[in-house]
Amino acid sequence: MAKKNSPDNLSYDSDDQRQDSHPHAHPHPHHSTHPHPHQSTHQSTHSHPHHSTHPSNISTAFFLNLAFTIIEFIGGLYTNSIAIITDAFHDLGDSISLGLAWYFERFSKKKRTSNYSYGFKRFSLIGAIVNSMVLIVGSIIMLREAIPRLMHPQSVKVEGMFLLAVLGIFFNGLAVFRMRKDKSINQRVVYLHLLEDVLGWVAVLIGALIMYFTNAPFIDPLLSIGIALYILYNAFKNIRLMVSIIMQGIPSDIDLQEIEEYFCGLPKITDFHDLHIWTMDGEYHVLTVHLVLEKELDQATLFELKSKIRKDLHNLNIEHATLEFESKDEDCVLVEC
Repeated sequence: MAKKNSPDNLSYDSDDQRQDSHPHAHPHPHHSTHPHPHQSTHQSTHSHPHHSTHPSNISTAFFLNLAFTIIEFIGGLYTNSIAIITDAFHDLGDSISLGLAWYFERFSKKKRTSNYSYGFKRFSLIGAIVNSMVLIVGSIIMLREAIPRLMHPQSVKVEGMFLLAVLGIFFNGLAVFRMRKDKSINQRVVYLHLLEDVLGWVAVLIGALIMYFTNAPFIDPLLSIGIALYILYNAFKNIRLMVSIIMQGIPSDIDLQEIEEYFCGLPKITDFHDLHIWTMDGEYHVLTVHLVLEKELDQATLFELKSKIRKDLHNLNIEHATLEFESKDEDCVLVEC
């Protein structure tokens, strides 16, 4: 049993990007679910970093996308193109995503409360799940419409379809241009999604040209089926990611073996256990671990070691780390956790 306030038995909760100081008050899994036979002292302050964002760019992309979605639905009905209507559902999903991203980007600046000690980062998961459900339902409806048309093709107003494809490339291309310099991970994802939309409209444009010169109306439902299947694939992939986050799975961009090897190679550390890694929202990753000291260290040396570890972990994509140091003869009940 280590003595109270001994440097051998200190728990550090660190965050590399500090902006304001406050006492440590987070509940962490290894503190809240298991009784410790030892006492610990938290001796660091931290804050959550805020990524540099440009909400005006997302808002512009949102209004452009929403306006064109309305045009798409009207144009799809006018041209009798199931491919256009299917892509309209796709863009409706994009509009929902952009609107929620815009809202949550502003909402995420709200300070954490006593009831929500990690803040509101996971609020975006709700929007992602709702959006995925809308896309799945819309895609299934479009498949039910497109498959019979593949067997019994209907005439399509190709000129109108061609015009809508050109407008789609223009509107989505303008949104891509607006967001091309954004740096945050969230906005880069939105940028890539809009870029995919541009490529989708290029496919519709090519399909319209083929139908114009070859009189092959089956191309329209074929495009619709392709777009719907693509939407379903991405929607289910997003749901799988959301489930992983909710279940506190290890983030896909974290190399667990690399982190374990890092802890094994640390000087003055003989062992580690109770390692947990999860993500708040797919971007902000959290780690907790117990580190066993080779021998008792003075306060200055321990602080230097802790600073090195949290800096190294930040380079491994860990934004928030809780480090608890223990002596070799300490009997921690969490060794097997």
